[in-house]
Order: sequence, then C-alpha cells, then structure tokens
Amino acid sequence: MQEEININSFDFLKSKKNKAVALWLITGVAIIILQTLLGGVTRLTGSGLSITKWEPLNGILPPLTQTDWEKAFNGYKQIGQYKILNSDFNLSDFKSIFFWEWLHRLCARMLGFVFIIGFVYFLIKNYFDKKMIKPFIVLFILGGFQGLIGWLMVKTGLNSEDIHVHYIALSAHFVSAMILACYTFWFALVLLIPAEKKVINTKLFSYTVVITIILFIQLMYGAFMAGLKAAIVAPTWPKIGNEYFPKTLMSTNWIHDADIPALSLNIQFVHRGIAYLLLILIVIWYINATKILKNKNNKLFKNSVLVTLFLATLQIILGIFSVLNSIYIQKGKFGIFESLAEAHQLVAMFLLMSLVLHLFILKPNSTLKLQ
Repeated sequence: MQEEININSFDFLKSKKNKAVALWLITGVAIIILQTLLGGVTRLTGSGLSITKWEPLNGILPPLTQTDWEKAFNGYKQIGQYKILNSDFNLSDFKSIFFWEWLHRLCARMLGFVFIIGFVYFLIKNYFDKKMIKPFIVLFILGGFQGLIGWLMVKTGLNSEDIHVHYIALSAHFVSAMILACYTFWFALVLLIPAEKKVINTKLFSYTVVITIILFIQLMYGAFMAGLKAAIVAPTWPKIGNEYFPKTLMSTNWIHDADIPALSLNIQFVHRGIAYLLLILIVIWYINATKILKNKNNKLFKNSVLVTLFLATLQIILGIFSVLNSIYIQKGKFGIFESLAEAHQLVAMFLLMSLVLHLFILKPNSTLKLQ
C-alpha cells in the first residue's frame, strides 16, 4: 500500500513538472507567432531595412541621442531603399519605420531570453529528464538557425540596387520560423497529452500528413506573395486581373525576378490554386474525421477537428479580402489592407498549429503496435 502511494505521488509530481515545462514551451510558441506578426508589420510598413547593422547587445536600446539617430539615419541613406523609394524621408519619417524593426528585433531577443531563463530555471529545479536532452538541443539549434536566416534575409536588401529583401529569402525566414514553432509545439504536446487521448487511424493520419505538407508549400507561396507585393498586381477575385489563367503562365520564367509583374501573377495563380485545393482537402478530411468521431469519445479530437475546418474557411475569406483591398496600400502606413494581411497570416499560423495537433493526436496502427 505504501509503495502504491509512493508510485502515485511520483507520477503526480512528474505530471506537474511536465505541465510546467509544456506551458513554458507554449509561451515560446506564442512569442514566435507574435514575432512573426511583427515581421509582417515591418514588411507591410517598409521598415525591415531601417536598421542596417546587427548588434545583439548594443541594439537592445534604440538610439538615445540626436547624434545616435543621425548616425542610424545616415546608415539607412546608403542603401537602395532610401535612394530609390524613400529619398523624401526626414529624420521623423525614419524614426517611424525604425520603431517597427527595432520592436521586431526586441521580440526576437525576448524569445531567446524566455527560452534561456526558463531552461536554466527548470534545470536547477530538476524538471528535466534524460529524454528531453536531445529535443532541447534541436530546439536551440533551430532557434539559432532562425536568427541566422533572418539576418541573411536582411542582408539581401542592404545594397544600392534593391528596395526590399529578396522574396525567396523572406520565404525561407518565414518557413523556418514555422518549423521552429511546430517543433516547439510538438515538444509541448508530448509532455501534455497522454497516450489514451490519441486516436488510432492510419488513413486519417496519412491524409493529415499530406495536408500539412501542402500547407507548408502554401505558406512558402504566401511569403512569395508578400515579398513581391504580388497582391496589387491583380487586386481582383475570382479572376486574376481579367483572366482565370494569366497568359504569363506560359510566357515567363517562374523563378527569375527580372519581370516582377509577370512573376507576381504566376505566384498569385499558384497561391490561389493551392488555397482552393487545401479547402477541398480539409472538407474531405473533416467528413472522414467526423465518421471516426461517431465511435470515439474524445472531446479534444472532436473540438479540434471543427476548429481546423473553421480556420481553413476563414483563411480563404481573409485571403480574398486581402487581395481585393491591396489597392489601398499606402507607403509607411498601416490601414485596412495591412490589417487584413496580418489577420490572414495569423490564421495561417493557427491552421498550421491545429494540423500539428492532429498529427500528434492521430497515430497509425503500425506505430502503436511497435510501442
């Protein structure tokens, strides 16, 4: 009897520790999402190149004196974005775009701070077990890699010819952030959701894997859209301009950016097509999932399936309205288009997290037999 009490006490303490670590990890996921949204704001307001140096320690504080501000502004004056696009800027205009990029980088530092302080605290309190060592190593490598990609992305725009960062570099930065968020979220789910909460269904699991892969491709093309500012090239729906199938599909290179309008039309065509495909696949997925639910008493699975369908539908609607309102883009300002674009990005990230949740809950029969 005493041995049973000790075992139960140990399991309860382990569960309590796991929940605390999982909450910390989910906080990290929330900061990654916030960081990504701030990245969207810097892009939409044209702020991303306002800070031309990467100073991990000195950059924590913004310029504090007039001399410091002038020095930062002079650095910005050396790049193409200022010379070609913003040569009419005064110091006040520069400060307005500097703020968003500084806040974006501050959030990145805050993410590192949250992870490092939390890691040290839980390590001292002995909340980790040996199984967590490798996931944490991977987590910190992914975090460092994400920061490196971010700076390499910024460098693609720090020259005298370009006015924005390269769209492929922007996409790599966004997708790597989503990989980091997914991995962190998965790590938290391992600590939170017990085996009895999982649903065995090989077919639905495989289907969810396919949808998740397609969604990652869609996220990549969404970043292409953002980097090229492709929405404004065809701010119409359901047609792309005056056509359902742009003539540029057969007449231009799909990667080379010498002809930005043509490339933008092609990318917008693909982005829309994948969106329609995803919605159809998720509706079919939802129908199959509800059939499984008839024989399952799993509230977590039931509620999350409905949320995924809702997010996919909302994502399509926000995408359409973002394109239609792209005609209202204003340099350096945040209006209706920018708000819709940010909402579109946020829902995309929520949709991805919901699919990660389902990938974790669902398990193929072969995997469970091996366990």
